[in-house]
Amino acid sequence: MIAAIVALDQWSKWMVKTSYDLYHSEPIIQGFFHFTYVTNDGMAFGLSFPGGKQILLFVTLILTGVIIWMLWKEKNSHNLIRYGLSFILAGAIGNMIDRMLYGKVVDFLDIMIGDFHWYIFNVADSAVTTGMILFILHTIFIGEKKPITSE
Repeated sequence: MIAAIVALDQWSKWMVKTSYDLYHSEPIIQGFFHFTYVTNDGMAFGLSFPGGKQILLFVTLILTGVIIWMLWKEKNSHNLIRYGLSFILAGAIGNMIDRMLYGKVVDFLDIMIGDFHWYIFNVADSAVTTGMILFILHTIFIGEKKPITSE
């Protein structure tokens, strides 16, 4: 599953880079969903990382290693935990490949509703978000409930 998500992410970014000029926007559903080719040399939502791109890449490598360790540690856990970690790992690897090869990440999924325009993102970002949603679902509905005590 991880390899399939990374492959889809890299293929979709390649298709956008070879089909569109930078900043070109192609409506898929007019006024709601477009393919808009942009690049991001920072973190999520276009935020910059203190220390620059090299430090961001280093931190990304470390955190990817932590996710791999967590996935190994949780190999016998509930499916939502394992799938959540797998999606997060796939997304991290997809964007890390871009940072290592190009120094920036390709984004192209562009959603808008009226005047509201969300940040442009990619398949890897979607995988990380899906992984976090799976964690939240596990925590709310399945995770061990600890009683609240008053002291």
